[in-house]
Amino acid sequence: MMIAGLIWAGLGLAGCQTIPRYDQGPPAFYDGVETRLLDDDLVNFIVQMSGAATTSNVEDYAKCAAAQYALIRGYGFARHVRTNVYEEGGIWRGDAVYTISPSLPLGSQTIDAEVIVAACQDNGIPTV
Repeated sequence: MMIAGLIWAGLGLAGCQTIPRYDQGPPAFYDGVETRLLDDDLVNFIVQMSGAATTSNVEDYAKCAAAQYALIRGYGFARHVRTNVYEEGGIWRGDAVYTISPSLPLGSQTIDAEVIVAACQDNGIPTV
């Protein structure tokens, strides 16, 4: 069953941390991203994919969406708050929350949006 309001994309995404290449094993399909603004700088990303090898694949997809979203909103950085990943019948879903900001936020799980979007493109992971 598809998540209502999904934005279907066929691009590639990646996150600020090192993103593994997915050129080994079965192909991954990035089935869409739903973006929910929770507050001015707090955003929820619901991602769906099939063919994921690990939960890290789904987490990277969400990270790529967060990085692109930050750039779209005119911000350069994001900070990971949490990601929950689950799989059912070969369909993987991720529920991630990020804060976005114009300057480097405090915390250990921060990402530089431009760097992550470039890595996502290099690795074939879609962005918003």
